Amino acid sequence: MTANTKPNPTLDSRNSAENLVSQSSQFSLANQHLKVKYDRTNDFHQELKHRVDNYFITTGRSPKDAPRMYLKTLIIFSWFLISWVLLVFVAQTWWQATILNLSLGMAMAGIGLSIQHDGNHKSYSDNTIINQICGFGADILGVSSYLWKQQHNLLHHSYTNVCGVDHDINMGALCRLAPQQKRYWFHRFQYIYLPVLYSLLVVAWHFYRDFKDLLLGSIGEYKIPRPKGKDLVVVIVGKLTFFTLAFVIPCYFHPTWQVLVAYFGASAIAGLWLSFVFQTAHCMPEAKFISLPENSQPLANNWAVHQLETTVDFAPNNALLTWYIGGLNYQVEHHLFPGICHVHYPAIAPIVEATCKEYGVKYNVLPSFTAAIKSHIHWLWLMGQPE
Repeated sequence: MTANTKPNPTLDSRNSAENLVSQSSQFSLANQHLKVKYDRTNDFHQELKHRVDNYFITTGRSPKDAPRMYLKTLIIFSWFLISWVLLVFVAQTWWQATILNLSLGMAMAGIGLSIQHDGNHKSYSDNTIINQICGFGADILGVSSYLWKQQHNLLHHSYTNVCGVDHDINMGALCRLAPQQKRYWFHRFQYIYLPVLYSLLVVAWHFYRDFKDLLLGSIGEYKIPRPKGKDLVVVIVGKLTFFTLAFVIPCYFHPTWQVLVAYFGASAIAGLWLSFVFQTAHCMPEAKFISLPENSQPLANNWAVHQLETTVDFAPNNALLTWYIGGLNYQVEHHLFPGICHVHYPAIAPIVEATCKEYGVKYNVLPSFTAAIKSHIHWLWLMGQPE
């Protein structure tokens, strides 16, 4: 039985890439009103989807609702809850607080990289409510799931490393992540100071980025629909939940300065993990950066080839890292099939790599997380040098 003759539950998953591009049409550059298009030549993409679809047919596995994902969710959420309870209600000494703070920060990153990520991509389950519950994990961490889906799912996934469109590589004047961006004299030091600033990523989300985007109704130059109805309720309840867990309850039992120290400590740990995992997938010499075409001309490649050229895998043989960071070391597979639960990425990766080899498409992969971090730091150094 082939993918062409049997209906398969991966249909929504394998079409999600095209859905991302079509959904992104709701965005327009406020100043230029440009729409970014892709070349429609996609024999490679069709064959790749066919082979991945066949994998699920022959194995009998479902691309979503994986039992091991449910178990993993239970473990990570329990890890988070136990760490928070022990830190707030049990810890009596500085070393106990330090260990529990480290544990809490790691658990926060685990939720962000694994659970909320799949939930907000709708790759966790075929059940919409389950996806929404897991996606709310971002709100518990203080990051609006509504805005995350606008920036990450639509802009970043649709236009990865397209300068002027992908907001993930447009982090303000302090950062030069692409050759097309303007260089300032202080960028020569960014390979030193940016890894430090990465620790403030989550703090910026908590107190600045989400509120700014909501008030302005835009992400960068892109207008976004303001949350209404259920979406607005989720935004408000999410922020109230986070601030209650992070400050209100802890301040009732501990001095404010201790609560602030614990908050910044856990947030720094989570921020470093989130930053390095996402940055090492796209901001490095192995990945391409694309200029925004003029006059609404299509990009040179079709969407799938574009994702392969702008994305890098790393540490494919590190099972523990794969489990902890939600399979995002298989970033290529995630970008090609964002609607498939990440627990399947290690099995899909050889299919993607073999298909790339047949079609002459470059497949970027680095051997370890350490190698990926080194490559990213080197890229920061390169982007800081004079032209």
